[in-house]
Amino acid sequence: MLLSTNFLRDYLELDKDIDVHELAEKMTSVGNEYDSASKFIDATNLVIGKIIECVEHPDSDHLHVCKVDVGSNVLQIVCGAPNAREGIKVIVALAGAKLPGGEIKKGKIRGVESNGMMCSIAELGIDNKFLTAADKEGIHELPEDAPIGEDPIEYLGWNDNVIDFELTANRGDLLSILGMAYEVGAIYDKKVKDIDLTYQEKGKLDFNINVKTDNCKLFLAKEVKNVKIGESSKEIKEKLMASGIRPINNVVDISNYVMIETGQPLHFYDADKLNGMLEVRMAEEGEKLVTLDNQERVLSSEDIVISNGKEAIGLAGVMGGLTTEISDETKNVIIEAAIFDSVKVRRTSNKILRSEASNRFEKGLDPNRTYMAIERACHLLEKYAEGEVLSGKEVYDVTDKEPKRIEITLSKINSILGTEIDIEDVLKCFEKLGFEYEIEPINYDDCGCDCGDDCNCDEEHEHCNCDGECDCEKDEYCIGDDCDEVEYCDDINIIVTVPTRRIDISIKEDLIEEVGRIYGVDNIEGKVMTLPIKKGSYDKTTREIRNKMSNLGLNETLSYALVNHEESSMFTNKKHESIRILSPLTEEKSELRQTLVTALYKIYQYNKARSIEDIALFEIGKSFYKDSNNDEIKYVEENKLACLMAGEYNLGLKKKNVDFYVIKGVAEEILDYLGYEGRYSFVQNDQIPEDMHPGKSAIISVNNDKVGFIGRIHPAISKEEVYVMEINLEKLLAKKTGKMKYKEYSKFPSVKKDIAVLVDKSVTAQEMQKVIKANGGKLLLDSKVFDVYTGKGIPEGKVSIAFSVELGAQDKTLTDEEISNVMNKIAEGLQKKCSAELRK
Repeated sequence: MLLSTNFLRDYLELDKDIDVHELAEKMTSVGNEYDSASKFIDATNLVIGKIIECVEHPDSDHLHVCKVDVGSNVLQIVCGAPNAREGIKVIVALAGAKLPGGEIKKGKIRGVESNGMMCSIAELGIDNKFLTAADKEGIHELPEDAPIGEDPIEYLGWNDNVIDFELTANRGDLLSILGMAYEVGAIYDKKVKDIDLTYQEKGKLDFNINVKTDNCKLFLAKEVKNVKIGESSKEIKEKLMASGIRPINNVVDISNYVMIETGQPLHFYDADKLNGMLEVRMAEEGEKLVTLDNQERVLSSEDIVISNGKEAIGLAGVMGGLTTEISDETKNVIIEAAIFDSVKVRRTSNKILRSEASNRFEKGLDPNRTYMAIERACHLLEKYAEGEVLSGKEVYDVTDKEPKRIEITLSKINSILGTEIDIEDVLKCFEKLGFEYEIEPINYDDCGCDCGDDCNCDEEHEHCNCDGECDCEKDEYCIGDDCDEVEYCDDINIIVTVPTRRIDISIKEDLIEEVGRIYGVDNIEGKVMTLPIKKGSYDKTTREIRNKMSNLGLNETLSYALVNHEESSMFTNKKHESIRILSPLTEEKSELRQTLVTALYKIYQYNKARSIEDIALFEIGKSFYKDSNNDEIKYVEENKLACLMAGEYNLGLKKKNVDFYVIKGVAEEILDYLGYEGRYSFVQNDQIPEDMHPGKSAIISVNNDKVGFIGRIHPAISKEEVYVMEINLEKLLAKKTGKMKYKEYSKFPSVKKDIAVLVDKSVTAQEMQKVIKANGGKLLLDSKVFDVYTGKGIPEGKVSIAFSVELGAQDKTLTDEEISNVMNKIAEGLQKKCSAELRK
């Protein structure tokens, strides 16, 4: 939103020499940030001059040597503009003048002295969209009444300051000069002037409207006859340009002027091009409309259109149609002022065209301002286009135009803000904002609070903390203007009437925010926190996992949750549908990820491309998917832990190439740490994602339930050995764990024995370890695979697997006989269950 200080002064009494940067900073202090604050024309040392002599340059076929009267003296200036000629009045930049293009200095041009420059308005910094064809080709010609020697910026009405605000989405009221006037008025404690809505009515309106959709809540139409199309007044053109809008003609400019002034977009139709009616309806699928920019638009059934009863003539809330535009031949005008569904307008504008009008419709409009805007347009058309306003107007209105009434207590305000603002300052804030209010004292004598153990006050009575100890300290306030009648109370109830222009205010907390920002956060005294603080437990487990992963030597990363369509379902079983963003900024960030592994792999590729070989990463984050079951759509969000490892992994004093067993060890460390020791297994089945290596990947199963996967990325995706793991923390942590039990180390020595067996390749080491555990009994402490051999001497289809078995007891040293008995049971079990052959 561009704020012109000259435009603002129409409704607010501000000092003429107000510092625009100070104003911008004060607006920022109440929550309205700005991008820039500057003069509309940032140029110095300019005067109005008149060319009294213009001859050809003796050494050039396109330069002129001009004598220019600037009031105090006559200057010789060399000029190359084709329209330079004797008798015209021009803008002269004297020597030392500073323009956007640089400083003007005296000098010689092809041997002829030149003492300044005659300027085009483009050279003053005016945007190209405001330039006429003549302005683009040569110097700017001023009217005959321009006073020689005076300041041309002052004469042209461009002595304005402009602040470019970056407004928050909820402050649609500030997309108008009136809205800005109320905001600035609150800062400087100034009253906003009334807007002139007066005009004379002649004749009778004979026009109909028909609203056929619920997406239009308010539609007004009035007719103005016998308008005279011409150039806008100097005042309107100046203010439109400062607001960033190009003047066109007096009628079209009035519609834009009222929109900037009140925040309500209007549309003017050539009444003679209508069929005596305007209809609001939803577009037909594939319906076409040529808009004012001469572009054919293909519409959908989600777009709201304005029709003449036969065909679409405007895209509601976005842009009018070409067939009914205001032209130089227009005599009679239909004014439309309406409120359309903000969501529909936003979707249409994102799809077709964003405009100043759509920006305002999207943020919501005040219905009372809609009535004001159409009356204001009639006033200006009568004043500047000599129009005759017909009496009456067509109205369709299902809006609520009553102001909101919100009750709030002084103690509530101070409790939320953490302040001790007195009632006078609070009420002053509401007065500055233009909010009406009523106040009434509250006495809590009968609220049930007896300062004893049973504190049962209403929750609104915030002097009671309702924890068995009552804080009924009575604050004394003087209510009323006559302080001879002092009324003391425990609290004060304030009933605030919020005007409909502030559509962002609807609850008590909104009012508290208004008090805080108008009172000024800089005026709120800082306090040392006195509440008892204890360590939170909200994300305790997540933090513990994060610390454990870091202790294992992995580096944490945070990645973006948005990916492209192809990446969204990688490293999944393609069971679920990805969630697509409604309006993605780019297709590369168009869908929510279903897995964290994709992002980690992209980070790996980034590092690999920069010659970083040894990578160990992990991330704890969210994944998302859409679950469609029996026509019911459910959106699912899951917390996951993922890690990626490649290259060499630092194992204390030595390094090891990352393989399946390294990342499996990381998974085991985490699962054991979380209390799932002995309850998990790594299983090969058809649930392994297809993007994983089928022979070097497994499902992580806890209590026979899949909670994640582990393994190498498929060689078709990465030729390097890249290993990943992902655990669904939502599923894993939902499984209860018992309390950790302390087990004393045995005072007696343990014994390690090796056993090697020959089995079919289809038998897994995991199956064999289960058999060893079942037959080892209480004396079995641990078993590990330490060798797998398929070389010379091993029959086809067989594999030799060697286990290291550790045996021991808590209360004695094992005898040879006890050890032999256990090992024999293990060997027999392996032979029976796994068809294993004991190797000698």
